[in-house]
Amino acid sequence: MITDQPLLSVRDLKTYFFSEEGLVKAVDGVSFDIYPRKTLGIVGESGCGKSVTARSILRIVERPGRIVGGEVLWRRDQNGTSTVIDLVKLPADGPEIRAIRGGEIGLIFQEPMAALSPVHTIGDQITEAILLHRQVSRHEARERAIEVLRQVGIPRPEERFDAYPFQLSGGLRQRALIAMAIACEPKLLIADEPTTALDVTTQAQILDLLRQIQAERHMAIMLITHNLGVIAEMADEVVVMYLGRVVEAGPVEAIFYDPKHPYTQALLRSIPSITAPARVKLPTIAGSIPHPYNRPPGCPFHPRCPAFMAGLCDRLEPELRPVAGDHAVSCFLYHPPAVPH
Repeated sequence: MITDQPLLSVRDLKTYFFSEEGLVKAVDGVSFDIYPRKTLGIVGESGCGKSVTARSILRIVERPGRIVGGEVLWRRDQNGTSTVIDLVKLPADGPEIRAIRGGEIGLIFQEPMAALSPVHTIGDQITEAILLHRQVSRHEARERAIEVLRQVGIPRPEERFDAYPFQLSGGLRQRALIAMAIACEPKLLIADEPTTALDVTTQAQILDLLRQIQAERHMAIMLITHNLGVIAEMADEVVVMYLGRVVEAGPVEAIFYDPKHPYTQALLRSIPSITAPARVKLPTIAGSIPHPYNRPPGCPFHPRCPAFMAGLCDRLEPELRPVAGDHAVSCFLYHPPAVPH
């Protein structure tokens, strides 16, 4: 049943890393909603805080990082009643968040070889997740694991059940990770770069698989990637992040056909096109993401922005505000400051 209530609401989330070298504001005031059966795409360059946002939702941020502010509101439907709980307020190792993590919210990690244990078989790792979240016998867990391996398109699942990760190809390891993430039928699947290091054919197969699973199980997907082509194909809503902040958000059509923020416009210009003239250099974004210990004052994108306004962008930080309908942008080009600067 599709409702107008978000399944997950992130409000002003802040996750900082406290190290001897300095303070890293990996996630600095991020807000967005994820609705049932919908796909939210989170896009941005490497190092902009996408993966830390996902880990913050599941409360698996590694030290010295910790959530210092904000809310992660998760809607649960139990016994015909709907309740909303703030995941930030739950103990990170408590029974309630452990029941949600892997049970109600699944996660596909970015790198299969790092996420899967090299000394345990694929089947053992999937059955462990099932036994943790479901009241079933070990035999029933084995049958369930073989079933999900078959559902994600792994050939001869009975044999692959006893295989180790190093015995599988990259595409099969990625499918095994997806099988582990969906084994307990989560309401939300967080896919962190699910097609990284895969060839284009396997990428297309993985994306088709995610769409098929979403249609069959009516779950929501939070898709994290730097590939705008994947976003265009999969997402309903898009959040563009830069240096730990949301710089633009809106429906996928608005982001691709009417981008507002200079950073979003630059990302879209850098996509290769089959209609472009031959042997033409691909446009690039000038400069690079600032060092996390040396964040620029004002708008974080201003050192690389072609529309930079001196005395404004380098002094004040714009807020994310709507420009049309559900389309919002954080830029002084559309929301000049109300007071003289």
